[in-house]
Amino acid sequence: QVQLVESGGGLVQAGGSLRLSCAASGNIFSINAMGWYRQAPGKQRELVAVISSGGSTNYAEFVKGRFTISRDNAKDTIDLRMNSLKPEDTAVHYCTTHVRLRDSSLRRYWGQGTQVTVSS
Repeated sequence: QVQLVESGGGLVQAGGSLRLSCAASGNIFSINAMGWYRQAPGKQRELVAVISSGGSTNYAEFVKGRFTISRDNAKDTIDLRMNSLKPEDTAVHYCTTHVRLRDSSLRRYWGQGTQVTVSS
């Protein structure tokens, strides 16, 4: 019913930058929060950044000052600009969103994930 398509990611050297993008489409009435989580091998999935429909943002402590999340409500897209990347940022990054469907139900969706690898 709802698809999240992620793009960006890849391999970068420590100190470099990457941008992740996520586009939502489908049977959407409205979108509430959108955000990014990440999961490194052997670790639990953790919040990176989230942005509300009104533009309020929340960041994990480990990315504050380095990452910026932005949103285009007209296009149902979000971007995550990642600067000063560190090897410990290496992980699969997942886009997620809470969506109000046209049948009024509220559901959460996840993207397929995109790999970010930071070499030292």
